[in-house]
Amino acid sequence: SDVCSSDLGGSLVWAAVAGAQTPEPLRLGLGDHMTAFVQPRHLKLGLGGRARNWDYVAYAWHELEESFERIEKQIPTYRKMAMPDLLKMVDEPMKALEAAIKARDGARFDAAYGRLTDACNACHVTTEHKMIVIQVPTTSPFANQRFTP
Repeated sequence: SDVCSSDLGGSLVWAAVAGAQTPEPLRLGLGDHMTAFVQPRHLKLGLGGRARNWDYVAYAWHELEESFERIEKQIPTYRKMAMPDLLKMVDEPMKALEAAIKARDGARFDAAYGRLTDACNACHVTTEHKMIVIQVPTTSPFANQRFTP
């Protein structure tokens, strides 16, 4: 028979009663974090900003900020580069975005979002991933979400 136990992360771990070993916890790499969390949040931030949905954009900005914070904690170095140093590339545009969102200023948002996108690409070049080019979204893959206020 099987038993179910909960680990500290809240996920369920199934193990056989007799002599079972607990599987290692899932450890996401930097690419996993970028593809699963950062890229979609960058995209949704851009779509919300284009729609000038300031309440949603404030939420999306915060979610993106939390993704960067998680990466910094979970992956302290990448290819011998300190993650806090790499993430400094997005500091200025993230602060400028925050100010534009608080001011509900579309022109400032667009400029800061462009700088954030450029910073992402500069980080990709620095980490030898220049083939990964992020852009301002032109369409939405989220057909089940409305971004207009």
